[in-house]
Amino acid sequence: MDKQTLFDNIQKKSSFLCVGLDTDLSKIPSHLLKEADPIFEFNKQIIDHTADYAVAYKPNIAFYEAMGPKGWESLQKTLEYIPKDIFTIADAKRGDIGNTSKLYAKAFFEQMDFDSITVAPYMGKDSVSPFLEFADKWVILLALTSNEGSKDFQILDTNAGKPLFQQVLEKSQEWGTDGNLMYVVGATRGEKIAEVRKFAPHHFFLVPGVGAQGGSLEEVAKYGMNSTCGLLVNSSRGIIYASAEKDFGVKAGEEAFKLQKEMAKLLEDYCK
Repeated sequence: MDKQTLFDNIQKKSSFLCVGLDTDLSKIPSHLLKEADPIFEFNKQIIDHTADYAVAYKPNIAFYEAMGPKGWESLQKTLEYIPKDIFTIADAKRGDIGNTSKLYAKAFFEQMDFDSITVAPYMGKDSVSPFLEFADKWVILLALTSNEGSKDFQILDTNAGKPLFQQVLEKSQEWGTDGNLMYVVGATRGEKIAEVRKFAPHHFFLVPGVGAQGGSLEEVAKYGMNSTCGLLVNSSRGIIYASAEKDFGVKAGEEAFKLQKEMAKLLEDYCK
């Protein structure tokens, strides 16, 4: 999916919502456990009730690969079920030497046909570039995350007199463009989103941390939105686990609808 198509869908739905499919067998409603593939059945109902409000879905790959071959099957069925006009993100956080990255890229872009994949930048250009060689596919590079351990490296000053995350932003833009490179920016630090936006004015940000993790959607839009929206805001637990009963799909849809309505107003206010 190219950038214009993604923005067109954002405008069409008045939404920049990404639904995180962090599907945990121990948390899904118990009545689903009798299904042949409870993970897929859960995801299917979540998608059925949220697809009108979401512009992206983000399966967290760890939740699937932890279940072995059956988990990969559930993931593939989920990916094939997602409507084709909705952006798909493999939240895999890959990043290895070049020949290994090339195979990861083939796995997620050719075999499974995801639109994008999250990638760790620590090993540099040769570990990221193989993912950027695929037309209309995206790298979503970890830039400034909101977990506690992010302080260990990301905000440390370097010999260049700037924090490491800034160098990641600046250097990586030599490898890709705002048409194939996005950044992960945590939502729990509103003022930091503004700082990242200074160094990547035209790129999309994938923003986790809204909802259950305490991030403010208003702050994310205020500090991070640009003329093409430039944001995919992820909500996982707050939507997919809104109910543990048989109405879980309906409740997920209600939570997604609430976020979409808020997003519609923010698009009017800040997408200029």
